[in-house]
Amino acid sequence: MMHRIYAILYKEFKQMRRDTTMLRLLILLPIIQILIFGLAINTEVKHIPTVVFDQCRQQESRELIDVLVATDYYDVIYYASSIKEVNEKINSGEAIVGIIFPPDMVKKFKHGDNVPIQLIVDASDNMSASSAINVAQLAINKKAEQVQLSSLSYNPNLVAGKYDLRIRAWYNPDFISANYIIPSIIGIVLMMTLIMVASISIVREKEEGTLEQLLISPLKPIELIIGKIVPYICVGYIQMIIAICVGYFGFNIPIKGSLILFILLTTIFMLAILSLGILISTVAQNQMQAMQLSFFVLLPSILLSGFMFPRVAMPDFFYYISMILPMTHYVEISRGIFLKGIGLEYLYQPTLFLIFFTIIVLSLSIWRFKKIYLR
Repeated sequence: MMHRIYAILYKEFKQMRRDTTMLRLLILLPIIQILIFGLAINTEVKHIPTVVFDQCRQQESRELIDVLVATDYYDVIYYASSIKEVNEKINSGEAIVGIIFPPDMVKKFKHGDNVPIQLIVDASDNMSASSAINVAQLAINKKAEQVQLSSLSYNPNLVAGKYDLRIRAWYNPDFISANYIIPSIIGIVLMMTLIMVASISIVREKEEGTLEQLLISPLKPIELIIGKIVPYICVGYIQMIIAICVGYFGFNIPIKGSLILFILLTTIFMLAILSLGILISTVAQNQMQAMQLSFFVLLPSILLSGFMFPRVAMPDFFYYISMILPMTHYVEISRGIFLKGIGLEYLYQPTLFLIFFTIIVLSLSIWRFKKIYLR
């Protein structure tokens, strides 16, 4: 009995040693998971991109800006000259927070009046918005107390005013988690299914022996790959329509933007991930390897795209890594159309990335297919 167990163990370990690709994946996957969760994932959101419209332009407003920046939660990336510029920066996603100081804030404060300071937050990103609001309230209230104590020390009869922080949460004012998550889940669902089935498509043909029949047919590589992609796009449309209907009728998810534009950009996203799946199928030797490589792509796409955790809280290395993931740009597109109601004038950058990504990866897939199967 023992020698039979020893024989089967010997065979399995020998087979494992031969399949070096699978062995590398089994070793790399836990390492990558630990690195991502340990280094990249951070629920404490700091260095939030902020745009400031300072109509006061006096020492008091500059001190308030310095107080906010000193918390490390705010990075002032732009000083606007109008409210329109503030709106544009937030709509485009360049800034998550907008701070507006009134022109007469010093005069009001010295006369004992409440000074309205407007804090605009992009609430389509719940974690960043919550951090921005909580820190701003604490920091500004503390600064107001310091100013009042300082004023009273010079003139005990002086009645100093207060800073009245007026918060405007845009796009998701009630901070409903479903509004934040469900638009992006459409991309996760599409990616989990389409990249998996596309990645095993050519490998399955090879294992079943039908790939040789396709290769001796008049089909060109590009025609074969298109034939593989198009049926899965149809499946993706069905998944997308079901997800939209469930989100809209089941969870009252708003669709503020153009549904036609969303379908068009989702089509480009599906082409990008299907091209990636075809590329994986030209690398994998068997279906198990194809599934492992798909998971290898899915994990960072889910964790680093901004779907679950804010990208602004990530270290620079992981932040820039996330920019090459199609899912990162689709999260921006889906939330932009569903929650913000913005159009292509604000979404052209993620759209162009998905187009270029599709062209590059599809070209690489065709090149690898020719190199491996048509040599």
